[in-house]
Amino acid sequence: MTTIRLWDLSVRLIHWSFVLLLPALWWTGEEGDLERHKTVGLVMLGLVAFRILWGLVGSATARFGSFVRGPGAVLAYLRGEAAQPGHNPIGGLSVVLMLLLLAGQAGFGLFAQDVDGMESGPLSYLVSYEQADAAREWHHLGFDLILIVVGLHIAAILFYRFVKRDNLMTPMITGRRSYDTAVQEPRMAPAWLAAACAIAAAAFAWWIAKGAPLP
Repeated sequence: MTTIRLWDLSVRLIHWSFVLLLPALWWTGEEGDLERHKTVGLVMLGLVAFRILWGLVGSATARFGSFVRGPGAVLAYLRGEAAQPGHNPIGGLSVVLMLLLLAGQAGFGLFAQDVDGMESGPLSYLVSYEQADAAREWHHLGFDLILIVVGLHIAAILFYRFVKRDNLMTPMITGRRSYDTAVQEPRMAPAWLAAACAIAAAAFAWWIAKGAPLP
């Protein structure tokens, strides 16, 4: 057995933050607590921004270039070809899809207004009343799509755990994974780079929260 460090702390924190924030967003939206809903939504926006940055400059297994593959790689994996450490080609597509849905969901929320027009996103002033109303409808639809993807994600985890006997949960908690053969440990990005990306993402979310003011 070879045990390697597979996921860095940033990837794991983002992953579990999404797990916590999605129910919080659903609950605050259902209860009509729109102030907290907007706050949690802006936190989600910052996390998505960080994950996109981390997918460009972060650790090897966090980078989009390491797991975003074309149809040929997906078919090869389905035929039984072994995948490199990290996200397999299908898992990589699900990561991209989830990030796109979360980014779109946050984006529509920024321009949306509630049914009464009393509460609105920080960027709603940039669009018309009708457009803000349409953004609200898309915001609701986007969450339904996210729930579908989350359901498929959970189903895939259970399939790998009980059918393929491959535990995907524990490595996302501990960051480490064991292999039957020798595997080269992926390169991990330094902590200062994660801090720089976190500051940039937080600044972006703060700027949006203020209405994206320009000089």
